[in-house]
Amino acid sequence: MSWNDFYRRRDALDAVLRTAAPAAPLTFDRALFATEDELLLALHYRWMQQLTGRLGVALENSDDDRVEIVTRTWRTLAAQQPVLRAVLDEHLTATDAVEREQRLLALTAGLAELSEPSDEITRVGAAFATLIRTGPDAPAQPRKLAKSA
Repeated sequence: MSWNDFYRRRDALDAVLRTAAPAAPLTFDRALFATEDELLLALHYRWMQQLTGRLGVALENSDDDRVEIVTRTWRTLAAQQPVLRAVLDEHLTATDAVEREQRLLALTAGLAELSEPSDEITRVGAAFATLIRTGPDAPAQPRKLAKSA
């Protein structure tokens, strides 16, 4: 991929997030993303890049409990990227990408070990992700796309 391709894809992802609306299909450049699944994987990749980078910094710079660090970092990013998170929540169903994120959360929080079966790590991560979204001190509003004006 050339730099021009990179910037075109980045701009196309930004455009999707600017125009996303509740219960509406995603509109995107089919010359850059052949399917909605391909688009969603690119958006999830953007989310994961930001999440993993922030987790690394937060873990390095804090002596807090790992569960608290992961929870706070995920919630902060979701608050800073509400449209991205809402698009993923509404359109990205149970896929390998979602399971990878769940495993990342479980492993990073120290709730699972690499030596455990992948299915078990995913199960723990899914439960933890639900707790992050809905547990005590969770954001009051569910993550949904804001209605267009």
